[in-house]
Parts: sequence; C-alpha cells; structure tokens
Amino acid sequence: MTSSWRNDHPRIVDAVLIALLLCAAAGQATLNSSLPDTVGHLGWRSALPLAVLAGVALLWRRGHPRAVVAVTALCVAAEGGLGYLVSPVNLAPVMVALYELAVRRPGRTTRLHYAAATAAIVVAALLGNRYGNPWPLAVLNPTLFLLLPVALGETARLRHAFLAEEARHRVAEERVRIARDLHDVVAHHLALANAQAGTAAYLARSHPDQVRKILADLTTTTSSALRELKATVGVLRHDSPLEPAPGLGQLPALTAAFGSAGLAVDVTVDGTERPLTPNVDLTAFRILQEALTNVTRHASTNTAHVRLTYGEDRLTMTVTNAAATRPANPGFGIVDMRERASAAGGHLHAGPHPDGGFLVTTQLPILARP
Repeated sequence: MTSSWRNDHPRIVDAVLIALLLCAAAGQATLNSSLPDTVGHLGWRSALPLAVLAGVALLWRRGHPRAVVAVTALCVAAEGGLGYLVSPVNLAPVMVALYELAVRRPGRTTRLHYAAATAAIVVAALLGNRYGNPWPLAVLNPTLFLLLPVALGETARLRHAFLAEEARHRVAEERVRIARDLHDVVAHHLALANAQAGTAAYLARSHPDQVRKILADLTTTTSSALRELKATVGVLRHDSPLEPAPGLGQLPALTAAFGSAGLAVDVTVDGTERPLTPNVDLTAFRILQEALTNVTRHASTNTAHVRLTYGEDRLTMTVTNAAATRPANPGFGIVDMRERASAAGGHLHAGPHPDGGFLVTTQLPILARP
C-alpha cells in the first residue's frame, strides 16, 4: 500500500524529500557558522543556495536523471571548492540522483556518471581545502557514500528483473497446465466417443437393441467433453469453472463410460480410502483417464485392471494392460502423466508388464506437501 501511495503521489514525495534535505543542509550550515576560526566565518549564506539548487533539481530526476546527477554533483563540488567539508548531508542530493539513474539507466551509464561525479567532488574538495579539513574524508566520503546508491539501484533493478522473470515463468507454467488439461479432455473424450461410435456401428445389425444405450452414452460423453472444455477455457478468460474439478470420486462414472465403449475396467481398492488434496485428487483422476484412454487407442485387449492402494502417506495406482504393446507413436500421453505426477509430488513409471501387456504405476502423496 505504501509503494502504491508513493507511486500515485510523486510530487508530494518529492516535496517531502527536498524539505528534509534542505532542513539537513540548513542544520549543517548553522553548525558550521558556530565553529571557531576555520570554517566558522564561511557561515551559511554560501552553502545554502547551492543546497537549495541541488534539492530543487531532484524534481526532474525521473525524466532527466543524467542531467540531475550532473547538476547536484556540481553543486556539491562548488561547496567543497568553497572550503566546506564534504559530508553525507551535502552528498545526499547526489545520492538520490545516482540511485534514480542506477534504476533507470543501469550499467555503463551509471558507472561513468558515478566516476565523473566522484572525481569532480574529490578534486574540488582537495583544491578548496583551505581550512584544515581532514583530507581522507574529502576522498572517502564521496567515494563510499556515492557508491551506495549505485549498488542499491542495481540491486533494485535486478530484483525487479527477477520478479518480472518469475511472473513470466508462472505464466508459462500456467499455459502448460492449461494445455495439459485441454489435451486430457480432448484426447479422452474424442477417443471414447470414437470407440462408442465404432461399437454402435458394429452392433447395429447384430444387436440393434444395444445401440440405443450406446448412443445415449455417446451423448453423455460429448456433453461431458463440452462441459470440461468450457471449464478449462473459462480459466483462460478468468471466469470461474462451471463445475468442480474431477477426482477419484468420479471413477465409477469414468469406468462406466469406458464400458459403453467396449472396454471392461476392473477396479480394486486396497487399504482404507482416505481423502486427497484437490490437486492430488485431480492428478490421480487425469492419470487414470489418460492410461485408460490409451487402452482404447493402442491396446489389442478389451479389458484393463485398476488397483488403488492406500498406504500411510502415499496412494499407489496401477493400471495393467494399459496397452498390449508400447505404441509406435505414443505422443504426449506418457510424458503428460509423468509431468502431472511430478508436479503433485509423486512419480510415475510406464513400461511393459512382466507377464505381458503394459503397466502404468503411479505413487502420489496423500497429504499435502509442506
């Protein structure tokens, strides 16, 4: 909220900043005037106009950062040439200007302006040191204090760049997730609809009484596909999903849909069923959906077996006969399942079954990751 207010009211911020700098400069000038012999007779009349000029110049630091660095540095150099000790107080306008330049013009431009400003102030302070000011301070104060805003500005710029890159990375991850969901929805429902239509065509002559039920299931499949597509596309439009994300609670409906397409799916549950986090529940459902879809696309068998084993902290899912042989062109199905499992904190193995056929084994955490 503070950053937003500062961005919305830059002139107020500038006025407060300049007022603080002028108060500090006036205080230092008053202190100098009270000192005996050396710098006391300089008073405040010579330093204060230069401090005012350096402070007012900061109003243009956003639009003309290089020019403002030059003006503020010349003002401080003039103070040093008059015999004033170069301190953090009169260096403050140059520090503010250099910070702005480091944020807006990073790299070589900032380094050159830092070197030029430091050199001008140090040379002027050494040449104008007629009152016994400690010469190491005339060198170290500009060198170190002007280096600080350059380092801070570069750090702020790197932080902004990191946050921007992180935002782009998150957008890319979200696009991959949405693309994965679209792949699962389209591939599953189209494969299932194709199998149901093929089964209906095959039974049209020999068992016409069964065709009506298969066509009804085909209608359900296409309607479900449309609903899931609308929900997924709704995320792209920043709309709320039209229905809750699927999970293992919909496994009976999923196996029934495959049954209408001619694939008999046997489900076995070992252990006590335990609730899953929404992300893991969706991941488990999508992996089973993809594995069973591969049956209708690649397998020479009309059966598949699903086993769910609930352990203390992990759910193990196996799909046997997920394909009679590894498909010649598997596409992104297996890669998609592995990525889903990994993103949920688990892992997946897919390969030939020792007794023939194909086996997909997945382990997913039951509890949410810390």
